[in-house]
Amino acid sequence: MAANFRSIRYSLVIPVFNEEAVLPILLRRLELVLSRLDGPAEAIFVDDGSSDSSSIVLRALATRDPRFRYIGLSRNFGHQVAITAGMDAAQGEAIIVMDADLQDPPEVIEQLIAKWQEGNDVVHARRLSRDGESRFKRATAHLFYRILGRMSSVGIPADVGDFRLIDRKVLDALRQMPEQDRFVRGMIAWLGFRQTEVAFHRLERAAGETKYPLFKMVRLAMNAALGFSDLPLRLAVWCGLTVSGLALLYGGWVILMWLSNDPHLVTGWSSTILVVSLLCGFNMVMTGIVGLYVGRIHAEVKRRPLYVVQTQIGFDRNEAMTAPAIHAVNE
Repeated sequence: MAANFRSIRYSLVIPVFNEEAVLPILLRRLELVLSRLDGPAEAIFVDDGSSDSSSIVLRALATRDPRFRYIGLSRNFGHQVAITAGMDAAQGEAIIVMDADLQDPPEVIEQLIAKWQEGNDVVHARRLSRDGESRFKRATAHLFYRILGRMSSVGIPADVGDFRLIDRKVLDALRQMPEQDRFVRGMIAWLGFRQTEVAFHRLERAAGETKYPLFKMVRLAMNAALGFSDLPLRLAVWCGLTVSGLALLYGGWVILMWLSNDPHLVTGWSSTILVVSLLCGFNMVMTGIVGLYVGRIHAEVKRRPLYVVQTQIGFDRNEAMTAPAIHAVNE
């Protein structure tokens, strides 16, 4: 990309996956925010393999409006990788990551920038509330952040998603972390730098359906736990020792029953079945935990690219220019 990032002050990175229903509202609100910023800005939409008309709308927008860029990935690589692709392409001094579903209000961007201008390198957007989400999702999210905070060797802010601003030097450091199974918010916390937060109320989706169903949430939680803590491995060791200790105690109890000629003792049956079943079950769990770590090592040593870009539009411009208001976004 020939563009010089120093000519652009702010880069907005917005991953998109099948968001055709919400794009008209999002683009109008982004237009208002961009018009109020104190420097040139770009908005980078990363199409993560959408199958609806999202790509058509965004490609047309990037063609006619010099502030907007479009990256079309060759398939769906996942939310965290789409964020990475957008940040890799960002040219600004400050990079803001936000979702396209309007649960991250674009108007909060100005508050993030204000904190950045005070000298902070990372500004998190912390959720005060989560409108439109079920009790189950709110409860599991609350539990996830609390458990992760205790497991992790670094301080990962609670109730903070990927909506944040990072300084260019933070991005440069982040790009030196090439891991395949990514948990971006944890990676940024690991880097350190001067960090602060802005609180906001997370809104209900403006339209469309959530792109983070339960299985994707579980996968993200696993990436966080395995990527930023060795606690599962240490738990495996302690569980193994505990089970072995209990097996020895049970063995001693069976011997005492045998010595006292207890009539309820079925010779060989209870001890064999219980101990073998218990040990096999725990062995499978511990082997699975170790296997997850080995699997991550396997993914890393293959050195495949994180993503493949199929289309790029708007990156041949040398600066973000002032453009007319967005129009015809419903085409």
